[in-house]
Amino acid sequence: MSFDWSSGALAAGLKCYGNGEFFEAHEHWESVWLKREEPEKTFLQALIQVAAAFHHRRRGNLPGTASLLRGALTKLSRYPDEFEGIAVEELRASLRAWLAALERGENSPPLQVPRIL
Repeated sequence: MSFDWSSGALAAGLKCYGNGEFFEAHEHWESVWLKREEPEKTFLQALIQVAAAFHHRRRGNLPGTASLLRGALTKLSRYPDEFEGIAVEELRASLRAWLAALERGENSPPLQVPRIL
């Protein structure tokens, strides 16, 4: 595992994400993403898109939320069920549930924000 989720920008991003500070999580993770190579780069980009999606949701941009969730799902489809300490299949299932709710027109589905770690 090459990601260390316990310190640095990855840990700071996780903390922000867990606190609902999605834009800040995106910024922390992007600083790591810029320095990574594949396959970690695309994986981290998917997590950044998840954070950005929920930032857009908070701002009322539901089409933007759905678009970012679709992009994250596409990227995550290339990864095994577990990758870099993340339960990827669990994350994908949560993202699919959110996307389905948004596509049904539910503005505030009774779903938890997807867990990253």
